[in-house]
Amino acid sequence: MIPVFPDTKVALKGKKGLIVGVANDQSIAWGCARAFRGLGAELAVTYLNDRAKKHVEPLAQALEAPIFMPLDVMVEGQTEAVFERIGKEWGQLDFLLHSIAFSPKEALHGRVVDVGRDGFLKTMDVSCWSFLRMAHLAEPLMKNGGTMFTMTYYGSQMVVENYNIMGVAKAALEAAVRYAAAELGPKGIRVHAISPGPLATRAASGIPEFDELMDKAQSKAPARSLVSIDDVGNATAFLALDGAKLITGGVLYIDGGYHIID
Repeated sequence: MIPVFPDTKVALKGKKGLIVGVANDQSIAWGCARAFRGLGAELAVTYLNDRAKKHVEPLAQALEAPIFMPLDVMVEGQTEAVFERIGKEWGQLDFLLHSIAFSPKEALHGRVVDVGRDGFLKTMDVSCWSFLRMAHLAEPLMKNGGTMFTMTYYGSQMVVENYNIMGVAKAALEAAVRYAAAELGPKGIRVHAISPGPLATRAASGIPEFDELMDKAQSKAPARSLVSIDDVGNATAFLALDGAKLITGGVLYIDGGYHIID
């Protein structure tokens, strides 16, 4: 018998997801949030601080997000507060998108072998450990299984000029994805690292000579095209569907094929 698939517009209807990392309408997390919402999911959205709130609040309203809260992972208790409210109001969580990373300027702009301990720890804390912490808090809410996403980059596997200590953090993050996938898989929870090609986001603006990196990606990628936040969002949303329930623990490259080229 030929299977009858549900209308793709409501493929995530009834699902509830947390989106962490929307800074403005150029954010990868915003592209993902739009794709999730377009498939019928209900979303909780966080913003970094009061300064960011004015940029994120209109986007959260456009998503009709019933939960809109501050979340700075370096502020004690804020991460726990978000998950506590989700547990209280929704009683469940079906997917989690972690799209945050940070490295102090002096750590990011210097050589890896010169990075100070404080800079290294802060880079790893925000860029890697915060994902594990969110996974820990999300696990009991994913009673019927679920999906966890985090954002990585090609610089985790290959040395990319000027990516520096962030490449080390992303390599750790990808390892964390594999271990989390193995540990949570028996509960029906899958874990993914999403690796977009270079995008002109606010976070990327901190990387020296980023325009040159984008030009190189466009000229060398087999698709001869730069990725958009919508490209990333659509591919990420697919992995939250039931049809992708046996895909877990890997890195999905959304880069026009750039990662296969020497």
